[in-house]
Amino acid sequence: MTRLDTLRAPTLADFEALAHEAFAALPHAFRARCGGLTIHVEEFPDDATLVEMGCETDFELLGLFRGVGLAQSGEAVTGQMPNTVWLFRRPILDYWAEFDETLGDLISHVLIHEIGHHFGLSDDDMARIEAEAEVG
Repeated sequence: MTRLDTLRAPTLADFEALAHEAFAALPHAFRARCGGLTIHVEEFPDDATLVEMGCETDFELLGLFRGVGLAQSGEAVTGQMPNTVWLFRRPILDYWAEFDETLGDLISHVLIHEIGHHFGLSDDDMARIEAEAEVG
């Protein structure tokens, strides 16, 4: 048996472990502001989410933040679901197959992007921050 005979795509459990490793590697000050935030991994976003986000294919959305961001939060509302970051395994694997990036780096990037929404940042805010970081 060769090494190629044992290679398999990462499972949902593998992805979840990678996401939790990526989260644990974030600076403490960053993680400290994520109290109560949960991380979930699914194969794909559900149909309602795809429609809501205006996605044309199942592979368009790599991750999603659901909840009330820190900038909008006040007192907890009874029945309010916890803030959650969703990572979508198959779209992330599809993206990974097309670009020269490690899977761990890609999962970290998507996770940090979605946590940025938890902090109240827009996609435009994050694009600007990333562009400034690349220049600096």
